[in-house]
Amino acid sequence: MTATSYAVEEPGGTPPEGVTPEKIVTQETSSTAVEGPVMSAQEMAAERELNALPEVTGEGDVGTQRCDNPYKKWYALSGRKKDYFIPSWWNGTSYKDGPGGTMTVEVTKSGKISLELSGTISAEAGVLLAKAKTEFGAKVVGELGIGTGHKYTQRIKSGYYGHMQYGSWGERYSWVKYETSANRCGKKKLGSGSVKMPTKEEGWRYWETRT
Repeated sequence: MTATSYAVEEPGGTPPEGVTPEKIVTQETSSTAVEGPVMSAQEMAAERELNALPEVTGEGDVGTQRCDNPYKKWYALSGRKKDYFIPSWWNGTSYKDGPGGTMTVEVTKSGKISLELSGTISAEAGVLLAKAKTEFGAKVVGELGIGTGHKYTQRIKSGYYGHMQYGSWGERYSWVKYETSANRCGKKKLGSGSVKMPTKEEGWRYWETRT
């Protein structure tokens, strides 16, 4: 293929996990987003103190030792990944073209990208969002509105197929939920998982394959 053409929609296209700079082909700031909650400095300080407690199992509560820490359930976030691509999975946002030549794409259907949770137990999305904002200063949002348009043309390497997917350049974290142990001297793990949070930064991601 040697001439410019409109790419073929590929709703089933799955972008690879890793993001390298050349895959971020467009980036713009959305004006349509649901910001979500934040934590107070006092709440953050209290959770930092509890998170520093040693982790124990049920057997760790046996004995006469007692501490004066408050009983509380909280989350710890780690493994922050910035510029983590969160795709818009609805039709009109994913395309494939080639081999070679150029591809022209455009978002043809509007939609929303929301925070995505997974884990061994259920977790509170708003609490995790607030913690990422307060602890890491992350510019994450609870929901991002994607409008139509965003037309873009990309040259494809000879012999390769080009893939283009629209979405949010968000962030990814691992989370663990804890509670204060029965004797208030330690913390007990209740469950864990991961969370993907959109930001106001949106755009096209590009990658190439042989087929």
